[in-house]
Amino acid sequence: MILSAERQGPTGTTPVILLHGLFGRGRNLAAIARGLAATRQVILLDLRNHGASPHAPGMAYPVLAGDVLETLDGLGLARFSLLGHSMGGKTAMACALLAPDRVDRLLVADIAPVSYAHHNRAVAAAMQAIPLHPGLTRQAASALLQDAVPDETVRNFLLQNLLPGAAPSWRIGLEEIAAAMADIEAWPDGPPGRRFDRPALFVTGAQSDYVTENGRNAARALFPRAHFVTLNNAGHWLHADQPALFLETAQRFFAGAAAL
Repeated sequence: MILSAERQGPTGTTPVILLHGLFGRGRNLAAIARGLAATRQVILLDLRNHGASPHAPGMAYPVLAGDVLETLDGLGLARFSLLGHSMGGKTAMACALLAPDRVDRLLVADIAPVSYAHHNRAVAAAMQAIPLHPGLTRQAASALLQDAVPDETVRNFLLQNLLPGAAPSWRIGLEEIAAAMADIEAWPDGPPGRRFDRPALFVTGAQSDYVTENGRNAARALFPRAHFVTLNNAGHWLHADQPALFLETAQRFFAGAAAL
């Protein structure tokens, strides 16, 4: 699948590919893209069933990684670095393991190569339950979503995907996402011995519980050159909680810093 892509920054440099999280789109990482694009080419991708990319069944990570690699082939990019948050981080890891000779550096934001069991199934079900009647507004949809998603900031994020009006619809492939939730929460077992031997940086939020010591050990097994950095006063949405610090960390890493 060819994904929707937005390019920024100067050509002639090794591009950094930015991959968003579940229910998001490339533009969620726009501030990071602008900062990195001062010195290098940056490409924001919408993963399948998200943003402006096509909708289709199947969201196992080898499938998502295959979409990314096919899209970059179409853009004529043989080598690149990757930055991914949450689901996008797992997709970035899968890309690095599937095509290690093409990836220079890998930055993974607040996720590990392990399976998770979070509340995303309930969130998807609550979004599916919103009746898409003519004239539906985001405000009305927010009220219907409040019991399942009490945090207003998270509700607003989710409802960026709602296209209100005379014939309301979801921008995202909500049915496909809900059907694939088991694969999205999982981490696939790869071929024995497969690993990525180039620099890898795992950036986590101090207030997030997504990356445990077991997750760090799993990352070290697949990414032997992994370094770990924790951002204080940040949760799972660390690039939104600490945007300047996250950007500085990413800039230093992609500029070639050996350790942070």
